[in-house]
Amino acid sequence: MNDPSGEIVMVADELAELAGADPEWPGGRRTAFHSRVVPIVSDPAVVALIPLVSHPVGDAELRMLSGVRVVANYGVGYDNIDVEAARRRGIVVTNTPDVLTDATADLTLALLLAAARRLREGLDLARGGSWTGWHPTQLLGLGLQGKSLGILGTGRIGDAVARRAAAFGMEIVYWDKSPVPSLEAEVGARRVGSLGDLLATADVVSVHLPLTPATRGLLGAAELQAMKPGSILINTARGAIVEQDALADALRSGPLAAAGLDVFDGEPEIPAGLRNLPNAFLLPHLGSATWDARRAMWALAAGNVGAVLSGRAPLTPVPAQASGG
Repeated sequence: MNDPSGEIVMVADELAELAGADPEWPGGRRTAFHSRVVPIVSDPAVVALIPLVSHPVGDAELRMLSGVRVVANYGVGYDNIDVEAARRRGIVVTNTPDVLTDATADLTLALLLAAARRLREGLDLARGGSWTGWHPTQLLGLGLQGKSLGILGTGRIGDAVARRAAAFGMEIVYWDKSPVPSLEAEVGARRVGSLGDLLATADVVSVHLPLTPATRGLLGAAELQAMKPGSILINTARGAIVEQDALADALRSGPLAAAGLDVFDGEPEIPAGLRNLPNAFLLPHLGSATWDARRAMWALAAGNVGAVLSGRAPLTPVPAQASGG
């Protein structure tokens, strides 16, 4: 465009506190905060979007904003973005990997410990006024030492979770399309040949896969019923990877002893069938919820916008083979 100062970077207004003062975008472009990022009416002055993972950006939205050059998703997942529709229009799509890895891995371990040691039931007992005192068989849970942790997806977060769990004395098994020699060498991780092998043998299964057409509903009724009796499921990836009704059934009737969930299909709605189960430890999508991680995510998203608008390569582009929602 001939007048960069008239161009707009549209940012989710939920990011205003993290953004602080408006960043100085290349060429003096202006920042505008909007509740859903994409305005209702067409605005060719918008040259960049920074949406939340809860904000869909599809073909219809991109068609309204003909001037957009980059969509810098505020999150590592990008199933809310129609990546192919963006690429057809020459729009760069970026995400925020790495900077939230430690925060999400830490929360995964917190969920694992909470589910294994039945902390929700313990909290309810302590706060409810019905505790009658220590008892040798009260709320017995799963000790982690020597137990196996099955990792579904050994990307950055899955790798970080495996290393943390190994420090608790857990044995690491994983299922992924390719071996991870560094993980095998450093913590003795073992790759299994199939999803079924992992589900049938792991004491705890932790989900760290992206949401794609291939992984949507990956853990359905048959897969959950094939899990080891007394096992635990942890999900800090995407809720739609696990069929929620089937999970509730597996928690009520077995084989699962507990679940720790930070993500849900159809957020922010959480089915009553899960909310009412004492052996389901539930959190409202807090994986990256530390000041350090969220500020670093903002800095990376803003850095991607600045790079593309300056004519440079994006810092963290979404892989070329990726497809969004």
